[in-house]
Amino acid sequence: MVPPTYQHYISIDPEIRFGRPCLTGTRIAVADVLGWLGGGQSVEEIIEDFPELSREQIQACLLYAADRERHLRIAG
Repeated sequence: MVPPTYQHYISIDPEIRFGRPCLTGTRIAVADVLGWLGGGQSVEEIIEDFPELSREQIQACLLYAADRERHLRIAG
């Protein structure tokens, strides 16, 4: 069985958080999760603060960021 991709967990809706990528079914932005991880919070701490989140959703945020980075191009 193939695990779901990050697209299964992340959606963009212009009516939610001004169209920023969010975890589907929440108002929690991918950037928020990445900021918490970058600030030193562990996955367990994030889930403790936001029990509606799953480990898979947090992993999807990292995969989303990696995919965005992979496609980033500097014009010049």
